[in-house]
Amino acid sequence: MKKFPASLGRHIVAEFYGCNHKFLNNVEAVEEFMIAAAKKAGATIIDSVFHTFQPYGVSGVVVIAESHLAIHTWPEYGFASIDIYTCGEDVDPWKAFEYLEEILEPENTSVLELKRGVFPTKWSGISRRIKEIVNE
Repeated sequence: MKKFPASLGRHIVAEFYGCNHKFLNNVEAVEEFMIAAAKKAGATIIDSVFHTFQPYGVSGVVVIAESHLAIHTWPEYGFASIDIYTCGEDVDPWKAFEYLEEILEPENTSVLELKRGVFPTKWSGISRRIKEIVNE
């Protein structure tokens, strides 16, 4: 059986407060800098979908071979909520985060990194089920 890695993915959850307003309601600009962030991280871009809300706000996702980057903006509050989820060793989600921080110029940032797909060292009840699925 293949040895489980320390984790399968890294998920950065970021909240940007007091952002530069010039981008937050511009769907083309948001898509452009989110794609650029994925490239900065070393990701392989598959597709992107972005939407403008009325009266304001943008939501979008960049699908990458290694997972995804997502953003939701609230221009009226100068706020952006960002997820950067990557799998594998070749992509660095922090490079995407740093690029987005540079572009959006938040006054305050809250950020958390989650390790996704962290397997226990001993098979517990749930991990036995994972083993059964893997062996099927």
